[in-house]
Amino acid sequence: MDFLVIGAGVVGLSVALELRRRYPKSSIAVIEKEKKPGLHSSGRNSGVLHSGIYYPPDTIKAKVCRQGAIEMAAFCKNRKLPINRIGKILVPLSNEDRGQLNLLEARAKANQVTVERLDKSELRKLEPNTFSVTGEALFVPGTSVADPFAVMTALVEECKQSRIKMIYSVPKFKAYADQKMLSLADGTKLQYGYLINSAGLHADTVAHQFGVGERYTLLPFKGIYWKLSPTSNLRINHLIYPVPDLRVPFLGVHTTTNVTGDIYFGPTAVPAFGRENYHALQDVNIRELGRITKLLLQQVITGQDGFRRLAWQEGLRYFKPFFAKAARQIVPKLKDKDLISCDKVGIRAQMFDSKEKKLVTDFLVENGSSSTHILNAISPAWTCAFPFARFVIDNFVEK
Repeated sequence: MDFLVIGAGVVGLSVALELRRRYPKSSIAVIEKEKKPGLHSSGRNSGVLHSGIYYPPDTIKAKVCRQGAIEMAAFCKNRKLPINRIGKILVPLSNEDRGQLNLLEARAKANQVTVERLDKSELRKLEPNTFSVTGEALFVPGTSVADPFAVMTALVEECKQSRIKMIYSVPKFKAYADQKMLSLADGTKLQYGYLINSAGLHADTVAHQFGVGERYTLLPFKGIYWKLSPTSNLRINHLIYPVPDLRVPFLGVHTTTNVTGDIYFGPTAVPAFGRENYHALQDVNIRELGRITKLLLQQVITGQDGFRRLAWQEGLRYFKPFFAKAARQIVPKLKDKDLISCDKVGIRAQMFDSKEKKLVTDFLVENGSSSTHILNAISPAWTCAFPFARFVIDNFVEK
């Protein structure tokens, strides 16, 4: 095998397709731990095509997000996949947010993202049920929402048509980097010329087998959503987001309207106690629990980048009354009974830098022996998968 990609998420499939475009005669395979793609981050995300307004201009995110949203929207249009061109409104929840609003407007300009500054009357006209402490807001008209499952299905089909071999149900393997070989649990040996690790929630453990990224480890956060009841009589016309705390890589409880018109509030950023700890004690083991708890306690004690406040705030949002209170900050008329439970939940593949003792906020990629490891493919990775794949190949694989 000339190229072997680990992980059939949106980034892994995009990398495989870009490799096919560049190397049409090469043999390419993608291995996936599950029986089908999209069961984790790529199929569980909100579907929002982010604009790139949040990110400092010198970050990888800023360089690929705007173009990624354009290309993902075009992908949906060309394949007749559903897309909701709804637009996003950002509202300040405290007087301190006024400065953040100005910063976001400046970043939008630097990143070539179209935004409009709204005054009180303009905001009320567009979104009468939201709240802004200053009366102002930012409107990002280009933000859209697509269907993650439809996109993943289309990408898999494109891979098949492009003669990319898909190998499913590979939960474990042992890497022999010096031999350019993976040994699977069933005894199968996979030889490769070059390997790309895009294993998402398991990217760090895969990289560590190659001696790469050993200072980084996953610190998972669970994103829980609640659905807006159809009987609430609340009208929400756009995506409504609070102005975020830009010290941490989370956007706060906001609204998401999917392609069928269902409205959700969320996600939380509560600690998860396993890499796939979607519900209750699912995927919790003692070793992982100890590792994650230790990291969380260290961050709470140091309080770096506002983590102590974040942990307290988000931990409470496990419970509906506190979650509803957070949701009411952007939609004051929302009642607890308007929120109904749903199975929409995801885990963020968030890397922690054990040397710097902080969360990694940008995309993170490192090279190993005949291999490239995409360690921190967090939001907006789904939005910008296509140009991000080109970035990875240009700057790591081909170098």
